[in-house]
Amino acid sequence: MNAPDADGGRARLFVALQYLLPQHVLSRLAHRITRSRVPLVKNALIRGFVDHFHPDMSEAEQPDPLAYETFNAFFTRALRAQARPCDADPAALVSPVDGTVSQIGRLDGSWLVQAKGHAYTLESLLA
Repeated sequence: MNAPDADGGRARLFVALQYLLPQHVLSRLAHRITRSRVPLVKNALIRGFVDHFHPDMSEAEQPDPLAYETFNAFFTRALRAQARPCDADPAALVSPVDGTVSQIGRLDGSWLVQAKGHAYTLESLLA
């Protein structure tokens, strides 16, 4: 069992490391790892993602997560035709993605947008 603040501490450490480590190195490393064809690496990444997020693979053209060549191929997988039909109403707001709307409302200059536990001003997001 984790200590009460263990998850919060891990999250803070993860964020701190992102500020301390060279960003180009981290980006290149993430790029290489997510495109690895080494079964041990790509299968571990895919299994971890599936176990944590439980994506509906019945919507995918290839429903077997481990059949994808890389984690990136899995993450950007194609959906079956008509898996997510779009509303024909031109006034409808459609986002055929795996995701959840966590914030909604009118925006004004002082409103902060919450994304992944961080607060941002509208101006900083559009900069």
